[in-house]
Amino acid sequence: MDVTTSLKSLLLAIQQYGEGRSAHNAAQLLKQVEEISALKCEQLLSSGQLLPTECVRSLVELTGNPNTCPTVASAIISLLAQLACDDDSRRILHSSFNLTSIMASVIHRHSTTPEDPLVLQSLQLLQKLTYSTRVFPSTSYIHELIGFLMTNIHSQNDDITMPCLGLMANLCRDNPTVQSHIKSLDNIKPFYRTLINFLAHNSLTVVVFTLSILASLTLNEKVGEKLFDAKNIHQTFQLVFNIIVNGDGTLTRKYSVDLLVDLLQNPKIADYLTRYQHFSACVSQVLGLLQLKDSDSAAKVLDLLLAMCGVSGLRPLLCQVLFKPAAPKLRATGRRQGAALGGEPMAEPGLALVQWLSSPVEGAEGCSLKALQLLKDLLEEALGAASVSDGVRSFVEMLLPVLLGFVKDADPAHRDAHLRHHCERITHVNDVLLVMCAEDATRALVSKQVSAQLCLSQVEMLLAGCHSNNPPGSDNNNLSQVCAEALLKTLELMSKLRQQVKDMETSFYRTLQDQRIATPLSQALTSHHREHVQTGLALLLEATALPDFPSLVLGESIAARNAYRQREADLSIKRIAVQDIPAPSALPSSRINTSGLEVSSASSSGVHSLVDKLHSGLELQEQAKDGHVSDIIDVYEQKLATLASKESRLQDLLEAKAVALSQADRLITQYHFQRAQAEAEARKLASLLKEAERRREELQGELGGQLEEVKRSKADMEELLQHNARLQHDSEEHQALKGSYNTLLNRFTESERILRELQAAHSSLAKQLDTLRKNHEALQQQHDGTASLLQEKEKEMTSLRSDLQLKEDDIEGLQGELRAHGEKARVKEQERREMEEMLDVLRKELNKTEQARKDASIKASSLELQKSHLEGKLKQKEDELSKHSAMIAMIHSLSSGKMKSDVNLSL
Repeated sequence: MDVTTSLKSLLLAIQQYGEGRSAHNAAQLLKQVEEISALKCEQLLSSGQLLPTECVRSLVELTGNPNTCPTVASAIISLLAQLACDDDSRRILHSSFNLTSIMASVIHRHSTTPEDPLVLQSLQLLQKLTYSTRVFPSTSYIHELIGFLMTNIHSQNDDITMPCLGLMANLCRDNPTVQSHIKSLDNIKPFYRTLINFLAHNSLTVVVFTLSILASLTLNEKVGEKLFDAKNIHQTFQLVFNIIVNGDGTLTRKYSVDLLVDLLQNPKIADYLTRYQHFSACVSQVLGLLQLKDSDSAAKVLDLLLAMCGVSGLRPLLCQVLFKPAAPKLRATGRRQGAALGGEPMAEPGLALVQWLSSPVEGAEGCSLKALQLLKDLLEEALGAASVSDGVRSFVEMLLPVLLGFVKDADPAHRDAHLRHHCERITHVNDVLLVMCAEDATRALVSKQVSAQLCLSQVEMLLAGCHSNNPPGSDNNNLSQVCAEALLKTLELMSKLRQQVKDMETSFYRTLQDQRIATPLSQALTSHHREHVQTGLALLLEATALPDFPSLVLGESIAARNAYRQREADLSIKRIAVQDIPAPSALPSSRINTSGLEVSSASSSGVHSLVDKLHSGLELQEQAKDGHVSDIIDVYEQKLATLASKESRLQDLLEAKAVALSQADRLITQYHFQRAQAEAEARKLASLLKEAERRREELQGELGGQLEEVKRSKADMEELLQHNARLQHDSEEHQALKGSYNTLLNRFTESERILRELQAAHSSLAKQLDTLRKNHEALQQQHDGTASLLQEKEKEMTSLRSDLQLKEDDIEGLQGELRAHGEKARVKEQERREMEEMLDVLRKELNKTEQARKDASIKASSLELQKSHLEGKLKQKEDELSKHSAMIAMIHSLSSGKMKSDVNLSL
């Protein structure tokens, strides 16, 4: 039995069970659910078809209905858990079918019997649904679910404790609103104590769940600082790495990786990990998981390595582990384009990463793309170092053929989905090649293996994809947008290698002059991504100088995209209104069903009329007994067979439309149910709004008081500003007066110093004058004595002349005596001359002294005049300064008193 027939049977069984909940109908429904489960159609929801969607919606309604048989509900939950196998299906079940809220309501209904198997199934399904999905506290029954989890985590039953811990870890992870709600509960401290006790549990899964909850709730609090401090963090690292490598299974490994990623978001813990001495060994063991061929484990390992690349201190350590020199045999294998990469396990960690490059892009959550992103980050770190090691160069040499093999593996005949995945891979491969082109040695390796023909073939394929029938502003995931991103990366690579590769520059400029390049360039220039805009501008700068660059086409394309976005903005209100409808596919399908019924009825009436006409025609033909009746009958038999086949097809269409109409009725019922839930939530929001309004009124009153206080504060501030201005003015005046006072004080000090110097000079000159006067008196006395002696000598000469006349006779006898007396007279005359010369010298010195005394008296009189002027000025300044400072008056009074004493002294 095919899937479509099984789904129709399941839909019919659900309808019958909804009409009558008998044991027979329940058994039929249970049988159909088990048949669907046996078909293992995991991608049923991702197909987007109406029939699977309607079946799942009906099953979800039955699960949420309290009147559903527990056995049927258990089977439905098992089927829903089987459908929730990938991220897209989980997202659809969570958002489109509101399954999280319904499962929470089921748990709330059976909260008194937590050991019920239905509760355990619901917890396990919720754990699947909420993994890596943010659940808001406004969702129905979430608060009750959190209370149930916290209550049953304290229980000693491991069967219920483990899913409760896992679900609590999902709800708390990266969800601040749920974390705040849990922290505000009264029993949070006993809950913390219980979680800390679980750290000694013998199950590694329980330990991981507990650490995840504690990290989400307490990482930035005192409890978290004690749990993840420098003493314990190394033990935590060792425990988490051991669980990742030797865990109980994929689920435990997932949560361990998520825990370590969350811890790395804390800068302090990330710094601790950079100093962890066993980091390299642990990373090597983690990389060994890439050789297990398990896509889920590989995806989580790559997520962990990408998170480690986000820590600057860990990237060099990762490069040391990953870029170990490969063995010569393996390097030769890499040169043969990685032919043996899928063979026997490899010892080198980097080669284990290269294995996942060839994995399908659409599978395993994009392990191939994650591996390329990781290689890009690590090569960017390794090639950006001061010196590039030989191990990195050999790794690049081994990696290049593998990357170029992916670029060559392009088949444009594949469907759009495959082409989209191929373009995504080309984008990441070109990112890695661009990183390799950043260093001279690796750029030389790239230029040896990349040819212009290879790039041109890629450009042609991507240009064809860029011009697919997509609207100019549609979603970023469409084929045109993905092809445009890959094309931009290819052109950027061609620009990097145009000087090293033969004919690359010609191919590059020829591509830029292609009319089709306007579409990807316009997408890049109008993109919301900064990197795309920068790449587009760089290419535009290269292209504008070319003669045949389609600038007009580019302008038209940009204008068309802007106009499309403007139209989208104008229609945003209508789009929001359409999105608010719970089942958007119900109304169109109902309209289609109605039109289908009309067509079927019209076709049926036409067939009956043709039959009637045929019968009437046959009767007439029998009456007329025409010879050509057999030929006419053959023609009509063929027409009747054709009409019968059409009628059968129309009948099938009518049945399908009838089923669709019943589906529309159920959708309407579902809509009413969801509307009732929305109204209940609206009433709850209304009560919250009233409470918020009351709180707003209280805050409005407080705000009024605060405004009055602000007004008073402003008035006080203005007064303080005015007072401050007055003080500032007084301060400026005081500074000016202080400056003038300092100037006068300096002048006064200088005048006082000059006066003291002049007084000292005057006293020394007075002493010299006294000394000269005494010398003059002594010389005067000596001169008087000499003059009296001369008079006496003259008298003696007169007496001697008289005696000479009297004793002329005695002259000859007395001639000798006369000669002796003459000699004595000459000596005395010589002494007299000397005395006269000395007297002249003394007179000159006396005149000089008298002149110096006169000059000193003149200087003293001029100084006395200056002093009198200064005293007048000082008295005037004293009158001015006495108004502002008592200190200045006191200094002036002391100065004036000192000046008076100086004046008296000089006088």
